[in-house]
Amino acid sequence: MTANSRIAEALRAAVIVLAGLWIYFPALRGDWVWDDITEVAQNPVLEDPAGLRSIWTAAKGADYFPLKTTLQWLEWRAWGPHPLGYHLATLALHLLSALLFWRLLARWGVRWAWVGGLLLVLHPLAVESVAWIAETKNTLSLALALLALHAYVSFDERASAVKTARRSPNGEGRAFYWLSLLCFLAALLSKTTVAMFPVILLLYAWWRRGRVGGSDLGASVPFFALSLGLGLVTVWFQEHRAMAGADVGAGGLGSRIAGSGLAVAFYIGKFVWPSALMPNYPRWSMASPRPWEFLPWLGLIALAALCWSRRAGWGRHVLFGIGAFVISIAPVLGLVPMAYLRISWVADHFAYFPMPALAGLAAAGAGSLAARRPLRAPVIAAAAAAGLVLAGVSRSYARIFRDDDAFWSYAVAENPASWLAHNDLGLVRAQAGRWPEAIAHYEEAIRLNPGFAEAHNNLGAALAVSGRLPLAIGQFVEALRLQPHYLQARIDLANALAQSGRFPEAIEQYGQVLRREPGSAELHGHLGFALSESGRPSEAVAQYEEALRLDPNFAEAHYRLGNALGNAGRLAEAIPHYERAVRLNPAFAEARANLGLALARGGRPTDGIAELREALRLRPDYAEAHAYLGLVLAQTGQFSEAVREDQAALRLDPGNADVRYNLASASRALGR
Repeated sequence: MTANSRIAEALRAAVIVLAGLWIYFPALRGDWVWDDITEVAQNPVLEDPAGLRSIWTAAKGADYFPLKTTLQWLEWRAWGPHPLGYHLATLALHLLSALLFWRLLARWGVRWAWVGGLLLVLHPLAVESVAWIAETKNTLSLALALLALHAYVSFDERASAVKTARRSPNGEGRAFYWLSLLCFLAALLSKTTVAMFPVILLLYAWWRRGRVGGSDLGASVPFFALSLGLGLVTVWFQEHRAMAGADVGAGGLGSRIAGSGLAVAFYIGKFVWPSALMPNYPRWSMASPRPWEFLPWLGLIALAALCWSRRAGWGRHVLFGIGAFVISIAPVLGLVPMAYLRISWVADHFAYFPMPALAGLAAAGAGSLAARRPLRAPVIAAAAAAGLVLAGVSRSYARIFRDDDAFWSYAVAENPASWLAHNDLGLVRAQAGRWPEAIAHYEEAIRLNPGFAEAHNNLGAALAVSGRLPLAIGQFVEALRLQPHYLQARIDLANALAQSGRFPEAIEQYGQVLRREPGSAELHGHLGFALSESGRPSEAVAQYEEALRLDPNFAEAHYRLGNALGNAGRLAEAIPHYERAVRLNPAFAEARANLGLALARGGRPTDGIAELREALRLRPDYAEAHAYLGLVLAQTGQFSEAVREDQAALRLDPGNADVRYNLASASRALGR
């Protein structure tokens, strides 16, 4: 390669990289979106320095993609909870795939190989996989699969050269083979939708030589073995974790065949005309397939027949491109049920791994047309215009991934029938304290999908915060009817019952939760409060002590245990717990007020008054603290100040008869 050629190659590579940076710049500045929170930002496995072992041997998530999670574990060591680094990493993987794909097409003699690589970067169908951190599994698996394909092509070329020259195989060819197998294993461990890679290898052998020989079949066997093994692992995780026995509504075999054909047509259509992209597409009916719904498969069969008849020329290349696309996308077409299908039958991120097949076909076709002199200028102009439009659309779409508000607002606007989008936009509104809007979105999610237990529970939580406890309890009960093992719904129901004063029922619900999750200090604390309010102090003390055994720094439990001990007349034991609660949370006004009263009753009125004054400094509108301070001041003969505190308490709580009595007593002592 000459110096000028190297400069030209470097400039082309720079264009790919700069185009990617320009398109994804709005997302690079973005926050966590959707399940980025559970997968990365609040994933305890990533935070755990010893988490690598559990990633590989005791995965707890809905899928088994340990290499992807390992990458994120390493990223957590570098970036922590800051999303920029994760965005940069997944963009770097995407750009690496584009460069690898360009070089692969160049190896195969495609005239516009560079355009194929650039198209991967420019195309809006890739945005969801690149801008959404949770889809790092896509960008990682594609880069590894392309490395595997490069290595396999090197192995295949050397094997063919050996056969042609009739000489013994050399070690270099075998090294490329094992490198390919290793990269493919890594890709599978990143995301198993690459499982159809061995079939693509056989399709490649046919495309290159016009037949699939015995050596091709033999070379593919280890690849198929890896696909089968890890594919079965993924199916198990989907059935037992992600779906947990739920029916995604994919229908019978006929419905699935028809639906998969519609999905293929959808993805090809979005590649050719990428408009109206959205995070959640509307689901079409799969109840009983209509004859016209099989037309996409008939169209593909007709195209395959035409290409087969022209296989001596252009037909062979089109068969390779379309065939590679259909083979690659087969695992996500709905023929095998998976959890995401309950949301939609299609998603942009499903098309990420298969998309290079269409990009390569488009680049090869455009390059062939441009080779004809009369068409060269129009084809170049059309390609340039298309590239600019695609870049603009992609950048605009990348903007919605800046945060959950933008993401879900866009999703609801584009697909108002998305129950998931309404529910998640409700969560966004709830986090902002916009409860009426949150409630409206939860109610719409339930209207669209009455069986959506999570929306019922979220609506219940919003109603509880809004003070509508009876309605909230009804929603929690409905969520549990739909999903009896929904732990959060049972916890929320128990809390709502306790807030409503229905302590025996709350105790029963807390008990059910703790039988399943006995290690929650917070729940033991809640149960202790419910027992205390039900007149069962000894049992309450036991629960608070268990909460503190599990979490010695649980300030609320120290405070509640202090209350229980104080009510039982055990002031000497109560005071240390109040003091510990205050040390753990110096702004805990309630703990300071009760500590002050306990100290005064225990013979330390000066210390008690100091704690009560500090509680009122932290919370001047705290009626009980004013009342306690008034009582202690009166007991120490400071009647004038006691009157002021009692009056302040009555302004805040006019119906408090005890304070009225104390005020009258202090006033008489002053001679008023």
